[in-house]
Formats: sequence, structure tokens, C-alpha cells
Amino acid sequence: MRKYAVIYRSVLMENLQYAANIALGFVSYFIFIFVFINLWGYMYAEPGTRIGGYTKEQMIWYAMITEMIWFGARSGTVAGQASSDIRGGNIAYLMNKPYHYTLYILTRYTGEWSIRLPMYMVLAVAVGITMVGQLPGFGLPALFASAVSILLGITINGVFKLCISLMSFWIEDSTPFQWLYDKLILILGTVFPIEIFPKALQPLIRLTPIYTVCYGPAKLVVDFHGDQYLEILMAQLLYLAVGCGLMFFVYGKGVKKLYVNGG
Repeated sequence: MRKYAVIYRSVLMENLQYAANIALGFVSYFIFIFVFINLWGYMYAEPGTRIGGYTKEQMIWYAMITEMIWFGARSGTVAGQASSDIRGGNIAYLMNKPYHYTLYILTRYTGEWSIRLPMYMVLAVAVGITMVGQLPGFGLPALFASAVSILLGITINGVFKLCISLMSFWIEDSTPFQWLYDKLILILGTVFPIEIFPKALQPLIRLTPIYTVCYGPAKLVVDFHGDQYLEILMAQLLYLAVGCGLMFFVYGKGVKKLYVNGG
């Protein structure tokens, strides 16, 4: 574990030097949230309206939390570096290092979002309190539960994006699959909560990573319930276990293919 701690610290220090560049993304985040505040303000024009069981404040805070996760956890490491290493042949050098390659990539990914996420979290809270107001019913239990859920969701997202990148062992470019995955997460879990979609589709969406990456953490922030927290937590742990198992399996198959082909 010490070697991964060293990697994490080095990536953390490296990204601290570019904190100003990360802050430039605040403009995109603010524009997105400003549009949604006005959109939901129009949809909730009549006082007391609920859409999908959400009040106006809950719906806007939901969008701010999911976008905070989306912007804060964006990283080219799990999506681009692994694919580039495999296509360029650098994987043959890295896989002989005294660490597991996939854990090395995930450690770098963690070091990156450890800087980005807190910055966007501060921005989200400032914008939310200023433009929307405090979220009713939000307390310490919801804060603790949502923090754990957010960290698990970001990790699950990184694991599955890395699994897609590892497909580069067999295909020329995994970018189209990354794009498809990102758009599914964005549309079905980030922009709108699951309750907005037709009831026939809701059970299917809950069976996908979308439920654990964005929807679950944001739901705990805007409408915390102990039973639901346990349900979301169990789903996240299950998906994390499945995702890690798939990641190690795909990587093992890819390395074996590399050895067989004389890579």
C-alpha cells in the first residue's frame, strides 16, 4: 500500500500546481446550473408543485450535486491514459513495474479528483445557498451518508471507465464506448433523477451503474432516509465488487494476449 500512497501524493502535488486551470471549469458549471435554475423555476411556477416527488429546491439541489460529481470527477487518466498506454505499447513497460497497473491508474485518478471535487463542492454549496437557499431537512446524518456514497460512486465510475479503456487490448480505439457510457450517465442519472422517467424504465435504470454513480449520492443529499441509504450502499458495494472483478479479469486476459502475441 505504501507505493500507492507515494503515487497518490505525487499526483496530488502535481495537480495542486494546476488548481487555477481547474477553476476555469467553474464557468461551465455555473452556466449549466444557471440554466437549470431558470428551467426548474419555470416548471415549478405554481407554488407547492412537486415533480416526480421532488420540490423545486430538491430538484435544483439534485442537479447541482450530480453536476458537482460530474465536473469534479472528470479525468483523462481512466479514460485516456490506459487506452493510450495499450495502443502505444507503453503497457509492456508499465505492467512490469512493482505495482498492479490497474491500481496504479485508479490511484492517479483518485489523486486527480481529490483536488477537483472539493473545489466544485465549495462552488456548489456557495451557488446553492445564494441562488436557491438552504436545503430543508439536510443534517449531519445526510452529510455523512452522502459523503460516503459520493466517494463510492466516483470510485465505481472510475473502475467502469477503466474497464472500457482496457478494451483497447482488442479494439483500436475505445473512445466511442467511453462517449456512450458518459452520455448514458449524463442523461439518465445526472440531468434528471430516475423518478422523472417512465415507471416501466425505472427498475431497469436502477440495475445499471447510473443508480450508484450519480443518482444515489444526490438522492441522499436531497431526501435522506436510513432505509434508502442502506439500499444504495449495498448496491454500490455490489457494483464496486463486480466492477473490480471485471477490471482484473479483462486486464489479465489482455496481458495474456500480449504475451501470446509477443508484446
